[in-house]
Amino acid sequence: MAFLASSNFKNLNKIRLLYLTGGRAAVRKFSSEEGCAKGNLKGLVLGMFEKESDTDEPKLTTCGEKFDDRVSGKLCELCRETNLDGTLGKGKVFNNVDQEFRSIAVVGLGRDGVGYNELEAIDEGMENARIAAAVGAKKLQKQGCTSIHVDGMEYPEQAAEGAALAAWLYQDNKRKQDRKPVPKLDLYESPDVDSWTRGLFKAEAQNLARRLTDTPANQMTPSTFAQAAVDALCPCGVNVEVRNMDWIETQGLNSFLTVARSSCEPPIFLEMTYCGASTEERPILLVGKGITFNSGGLCLRSPHELSDCRGCMAGAAVVVATIRAASALSLPINITGVVPLCENMPSGMAYKVGDIITCLNGKTLAIHDTSKAGVVIMADTLTYAQNTYKPKLIVDVATISSGVKRSLGGSAAGIFCNSHYVWKQFHKAGALTGDRVWRLPLWQYYTKKVKDYLSVDVSNRGHGRASACLAAAVLKEFVPCTDWAHLDIRGVGMLAHSNAIPYLAKGRMTGRPTRTLIQFLYQMACPEEQVKDLRNT
Repeated sequence: MAFLASSNFKNLNKIRLLYLTGGRAAVRKFSSEEGCAKGNLKGLVLGMFEKESDTDEPKLTTCGEKFDDRVSGKLCELCRETNLDGTLGKGKVFNNVDQEFRSIAVVGLGRDGVGYNELEAIDEGMENARIAAAVGAKKLQKQGCTSIHVDGMEYPEQAAEGAALAAWLYQDNKRKQDRKPVPKLDLYESPDVDSWTRGLFKAEAQNLARRLTDTPANQMTPSTFAQAAVDALCPCGVNVEVRNMDWIETQGLNSFLTVARSSCEPPIFLEMTYCGASTEERPILLVGKGITFNSGGLCLRSPHELSDCRGCMAGAAVVVATIRAASALSLPINITGVVPLCENMPSGMAYKVGDIITCLNGKTLAIHDTSKAGVVIMADTLTYAQNTYKPKLIVDVATISSGVKRSLGGSAAGIFCNSHYVWKQFHKAGALTGDRVWRLPLWQYYTKKVKDYLSVDVSNRGHGRASACLAAAVLKEFVPCTDWAHLDIRGVGMLAHSNAIPYLAKGRMTGRPTRTLIQFLYQMACPEEQVKDLRNT
């Protein structure tokens, strides 16, 4: 399976290059025609650690030191001349240092030997490798390099993730001649190719989620999403069932149909099955919210929100991407993915405030806010999936509440969980991937807020302003007795509004938390093979 689209792209812009003249860096311009004449432009990313004391100097990684010996110490000399000090994410590009590599990016890794930071709930060594690899890959991509070799920086898997995520851009709607080249990535001078390949698989999966989520709603309808899922999963050996309106009506998925009827786009119900273990083993069930455009229905969202609403199917995109990665990594576990796909639109067929729906489990659900369609379509979906597949664990992923976005921002996904063990596994997975989750309360206090009605069992909004907790309380009513985790990714799975994460593009969809979900599944599938023992997680 191809990890990245690698090819010999032409450099369309004039690029500033540094080259050596008499031991000093000078600036030179060269045209795209000259670059193409040279053929494939190779670049190299190397890491540098901060100095440990005032008397020490910053030091290159092991691969960096070997390369410096290869060029007779010229690299270290250039680093001293340009005052590179190993500060995390800070780097320089040097050109014509070596005959094989046209451009060399040296990027700071921060302090050497850092590991799990309990207060930050993250493995800093791994995250620093992602950041440094991402910054270096971006710099070399701007230099026009079509082939980039990356120093493993002690963490080849994480370096692959950072470089591959940083080099990828959503540009499907740009003319081919205007698209920026996506370089081919390779590991430099390290035998740990397996770790590097795992990192590429994970990054490729997140990039798939980014592409699905970033595609405009007129190009990513329920039908086109279903086709994209088939194209992504079937070649990997995953079984995909695409259910139509007739099937949905036959199954009595009334809550899903209530929202779906508001649009002329026909709804789709996706069922995806990956078998990596014995057929007798109960699967882990992944449920993804798949509202391909959530206008809010009759409770129309504000105009500034509507531009983001194509990302309301980010949960579905993450589920599809995760299953693809699980298959690519051959995880020894059974996974079932269920995704209800529809639009929520204002129309003559739109459901109304005050409507009451009888759900598949017999409970009545009152509609008190049509913009909160996520919990409505997932109510019957959760019931159907439990009855059909008898899973040992349910994880649903959804962009549900603006409350979790306001409280956590882009720092972490909110997680609501009825199992302390499952929460610990997600916490550890987030610490390893750098894409953290944070547990929010699933208390009876919130259950009462969504059930305290005389004439109906549950409200889709409830009383009060703790919207994320109230939404989780609604979903809890449709998960009676199974271990369950609800990931609210409203703050992390949609548009990135800042450059806080160097390997993700500002103003584009993030594909988060795909890698955390993959890592979680790996931990559940292979608990005896986990090589990282994080304290207090």
